Amino acid sequence: QVQLVESGGGSVQAGGSLRLSCAASGRSFSRSAMGWFRQAPGKEREFVAAIDWRGGTTYYQDSVKGRFTISRDNAKNAVYLQMSSLKPEDTAVYYCAADDSIVVEISAPQYDYWGQGTQVTVSS
Repeated sequence: QVQLVESGGGSVQAGGSLRLSCAASGRSFSRSAMGWFRQAPGKEREFVAAIDWRGGTTYYQDSVKGRFTISRDNAKNAVYLQMSSLKPEDTAVYYCAADDSIVVEISAPQYDYWGQGTQVTVSS
């Protein structure tokens, strides 16, 4: 059974940091693009960041550029999202996703596997 399991969410004050982790099991995703998405209450799921299978190419939503960093460890079958200078508008459920494609996608429907999400709450 293929699973993506996120961890590392929590509650922090504005300006704080969190590091999200996504552990994959059931198969290797070392040749898959990986992404992070988020969904705030009453809003659609939105793209946050993505990384290619080699870890050499990354993409970010404009609002998180310079604050968030996506990385991966193929040996551990894991992907990470380091979040710094957090703002209240970053509050959302964060989802890890995997895409069996060489091309890095920023569109959620292109992703094949999803985790259950982890809550991030940033207070002002």
